[in-house]
Amino acid sequence: MRPRTLRTALATLTAGLAAAGCLTAAGPAAAQERPPRNDCSPSVSLTGFSDALDKTTHDGTYVGNLSALSRDRGGSLAALADRSSLFRLDARTLEPRDVVPLADENGGALDAEGLVVSRDGTYLVSSETEPSVRRYSRTGRILDRLPVPDALRTAPEGRARTNGSFEGLTALPGGRTLIASMEYPLAGDPADLVRFQTWQRTGHGHFRLGAQYTYRTDTGLGVSETTATPGGRLLVLERGFTSGVGNTVRLYLADRRGTTLEKTLLADLADCPSLGATAGQPQPNPLLDNFEGMTVTGRSRGRLEVLLVSDDNQNAAQTTRFLRLRVRA
Repeated sequence: MRPRTLRTALATLTAGLAAAGCLTAAGPAAAQERPPRNDCSPSVSLTGFSDALDKTTHDGTYVGNLSALSRDRGGSLAALADRSSLFRLDARTLEPRDVVPLADENGGALDAEGLVVSRDGTYLVSSETEPSVRRYSRTGRILDRLPVPDALRTAPEGRARTNGSFEGLTALPGGRTLIASMEYPLAGDPADLVRFQTWQRTGHGHFRLGAQYTYRTDTGLGVSETTATPGGRLLVLERGFTSGVGNTVRLYLADRRGTTLEKTLLADLADCPSLGATAGQPQPNPLLDNFEGMTVTGRSRGRLEVLLVSDDNQNAAQTTRFLRLRVRA
């Protein structure tokens, strides 16, 4: 276990502001000295990162393999591990508060990838295995299982690729519409087209199937996460990996247009400042890793505060890393 030092842009900005304040008293030349903005693009800036949970445990459970994030009750965050564990973290320090084991109806493990915390505090969790979306109590008891269109099931029952189905999960403002994003195309679909499936909450708290949307990915990338903005648009994380080169991670903003999702690039995360981050394998930017989880945590200075987390696959060459972004969306 080797927790790494928490580095945040707050410290950099504080030091920069202090330096700028001293220089201001020196005269007009001080106007040229400004604290770094840590911009990744005109729409996205990096406000910090943390490797503090990398290769740690909590109550005997490995804190890693994290694939989804969602705001939870009581000032906490829910972090989903694809090895059937759900952690509740302190939203400020990211320290684990407790862990809830999850399982399927037969007590088997999930390939858990997507997470939504409902307004009633229950957890909606997607798994790539079938795929499936289940609703769990706060103690991990299964309450419901949502219907899934036959075509979206993994082969041979359906047309979805094994380990390429429900990767992202989010709810639109109000919680009545749930959206799951496929990671990769269905068999027979174009190589850059993935599907987003929706459900509508009924009056009894159950969900019925809703509309389906199509989304075009960049060449060689898949959708690793989707999260709704307070205005009802979608932040979409596209991710890929090339051996010997590393990860590609791009953040898009998507709008619904009929049955399609039209996207706008917000940032390629390789263009973010590294802030001293290190990588255990080749990367275009040492800040990059296998980012899979994303949630909106608030709003600051007219921009959204967005938190990302990487899935380290319990691999020594990868890192459980949290990124804090400020996004204009």
